[in-house]
Amino acid sequence: MNNSTKFEDVQINVKIILAGLWASVTLCYLYGDYFELYTPGKARGLVEGTNLLDSPPKLFLASVVLAIPAVMVFLSLILKPALNRMLNLIFGIFFTLVMLFIGFISFSDWYLFYVFLAMVECIITILIVKYAWYWKKV
Repeated sequence: MNNSTKFEDVQINVKIILAGLWASVTLCYLYGDYFELYTPGKARGLVEGTNLLDSPPKLFLASVVLAIPAVMVFLSLILKPALNRMLNLIFGIFFTLVMLFIGFISFSDWYLFYVFLAMVECIITILIVKYAWYWKKV
């Protein structure tokens, strides 16, 4: 009987890693937007229509931007490597920059949760860029 303490370490395909990272960052975006509903004045702004997304075009633009990470979960699994790598690099860099900016402008007592999530999201999107950048070639 072998009493080995070693566990099997399986190589995971980069497509699965990228899909998992996009799923993780999408959940962080959702949590951040949900928790923001609990900040002072937010509910009133939603009811009165005086929030950041106070018009149909702004709401549509936000929907398009936030659909990208969600769709990247699936696209990371099905796209051919060259296009997959390129989209992961482009969107990974884009969302890292967006969240750095949002984290910087959101710094206040009531938005520390948002700054924390923004930093977690930056780490995840930087990992997306790293895995896409170092994607092995055959």
